[in-house]
Amino acid sequence: MPDDAHYAQALELAERGRGRAGDHPLVGAVVVSNGEVVGEGWYEYDVIRHAETIALEQAGDRARGATLYVTLEPCSHHGRTPPCADAVIAAGVGRVVVGALDPNPLVDGRGIERLRAAGVEVELLDDFAARRQNDAWRVWKSLGRPFVTYKAAVTLDGRVTVPGRRWVSGEESRRRVHELRAASDAVAVGMGTVRADAPRLDARGVDAVRQPRRLAFGRGPLPEGSQLELRSGPLDEELRALGEEGVQSLLLEGGPTLATAFLEAGLVDKLVLFVAPVLGGSGPGLLGELGAPVELRHLRVEPAGDDLLIEAYLREP
Repeated sequence: MPDDAHYAQALELAERGRGRAGDHPLVGAVVVSNGEVVGEGWYEYDVIRHAETIALEQAGDRARGATLYVTLEPCSHHGRTPPCADAVIAAGVGRVVVGALDPNPLVDGRGIERLRAAGVEVELLDDFAARRQNDAWRVWKSLGRPFVTYKAAVTLDGRVTVPGRRWVSGEESRRRVHELRAASDAVAVGMGTVRADAPRLDARGVDAVRQPRRLAFGRGPLPEGSQLELRSGPLDEELRALGEEGVQSLLLEGGPTLATAFLEAGLVDKLVLFVAPVLGGSGPGLLGELGAPVELRHLRVEPAGDDLLIEAYLREP
């Protein structure tokens, strides 16, 4: 099996920890000796042991001279466990293929440096798939705020409403929105949306391990009986406070005013648009006036029922 297949296996293993990694990243590891997989592991918070350690223990003596494929740079500091880089060196691994650097200031290249200093051959892929797998955690760890995804449903002519219709997008797109909510630590709208629609912002009809925190940005008061949290401070300060409270990911569902404010402040990391096959003809557009164009990266398009789902990043994850 070639390098890319073993590395792809490590990415797949990392996904097994989704929803179980706590405030840690997803990590998958595969140990290969003479073309045979002799150890594999992934990170789960309750297991405590890191992916590399689990894979190396499975490999045992066969780890000596083997190749380790790991989706994230092995750590080089003492946390809940000893440094993974030290475990790799002690096991006698000959080569390590790393998917992405760890942006944690306590690591950030030091794990790779330690491996190379010990004579281990290291190949850094800087792979988008590995960075995307932990996009929210990477922003939270490096910038101290949640990773912000702006989600909207729009018509082909860029309207966010369709006269005479309750919904812009179709049933499949709306189901996916609930999946996005279930995968997010928090969901937010602006006070204009709160007053107009009284949104619930919870995840319904999907397998949600827990409900996200539900926020409203802007000036209050909230309507009587609202279950939302009001955040009235400057956006950057509110996001920093949410980051300190452990919120890694924020799904922004507000209207054009809130979305434009976030974009102008440079606080949107990812764009998710559900584009419906209809021309609205009138009504509010996706955004207000921006001070400058915003470049999009890693554009991806796929069907969502009768709609199109467009996903793009505003900066490298």
